[in-house]
Amino acid sequence: MKTSGNTSRERLVNAMALLLWEKGYAATSPRDVMAAAEVGQGSFYHHFSGKHELAVAALSQNISELLDQDAGTVRSSPLEELKAHLLRPRPGLKGCRIGRMTQDPKVLEDPELLSMVEDAFRATEQSWIKMIDAAIKAKELPESLDSQQLARTLTAVLQGGYVLSRAYGSQQPMDDAVHGMASMLDSLAQSHQVAGNSTA
Repeated sequence: MKTSGNTSRERLVNAMALLLWEKGYAATSPRDVMAAAEVGQGSFYHHFSGKHELAVAALSQNISELLDQDAGTVRSSPLEELKAHLLRPRPGLKGCRIGRMTQDPKVLEDPELLSMVEDAFRATEQSWIKMIDAAIKAKELPESLDSQQLARTLTAVLQGGYVLSRAYGSQQPMDDAVHGMASMLDSLAQSHQVAGNSTA
């Protein structure tokens, strides 16, 4: 596995970031990381005290990349931005680089790593809430919606899509999950518009 980055520290962080995604924290050894990064033991321990410190740096990188993707692009309307974010390409078979950490027993036992995962989910939830609130303010979605509940539903749909894709060995369950959720948002918006027109 080749990794990008010019310095040995960058190569180590990039390698660990990929291995956390592919194998998890518990199944990844310092030897695995050094081999993937093509870095020797001396360089490894020059930059990091051990596996845990490197994992913190790598997980932080994975979270930053995820949040950068979540920033998205402004569309023609808040609802369209919400759906575009939902429907952006997601590698179902690879799993979520953050969600997969919750399946790793060593992460669950590590307060620092687990706190980072929790903070990442909270940040993505806030991103959803911001888009949902904008769609409600634009009168594209009903004011009666609880934006936090819907944000957690969207998160659950995505995480469930990853699980199903890996269980079935196919990208299709992820694609079905997100397109089904997008259709539900469209139906909700259409019903809201009909209700609004009938009371106008």
